[in-house]
Amino acid sequence: MNHYTELLIYLKGLFEKDPLVNVVGQGALDGSDIDKMTLFPLVNIEITGGSFTNGSSVNLGVTISAMTDRDINKEIDTDRFWSNDNEVDNMNEMLAVLNRAWTTAYRDFEGSDIIATENPTLTPQIYKGKSILDGWSIDFDLEMPNQELSLCQY
Repeated sequence: MNHYTELLIYLKGLFEKDPLVNVVGQGALDGSDIDKMTLFPLVNIEITGGSFTNGSSVNLGVTISAMTDRDINKEIDTDRFWSNDNEVDNMNEMLAVLNRAWTTAYRDFEGSDIIATENPTLTPQIYKGKSILDGWSIDFDLEMPNQELSLCQY
């Protein structure tokens, strides 16, 4: 029973194919500077919980964050709406990364008898502090068939 590993391998491969993504990680993301050597954009995959359904399926909650660092222009800017940085561009690009991945994954899940949340939640992620990161996170649940174990086996 390796649902967890197979899901991580699939998602990692999906994001590694995206031309805008430089780093794919997994585990908790706290919003602080990941590492001064991190080459953004970064996608982080986190399995947030799970459950078993009568032995017939494994359910996992997934949060994926797509983040990039903000570039602040040192020239004086008088436009308060667009500000003096690339926050809007970052938000747009990271939303596109998640959109491409979700569209591909949703189609692939259907072909693998995996049931995914039909309307995943998107949340803007804007961090300030040590690092200025912009992006989005997507939250969804998966129900994967438990084909390796049977209730009759044990």
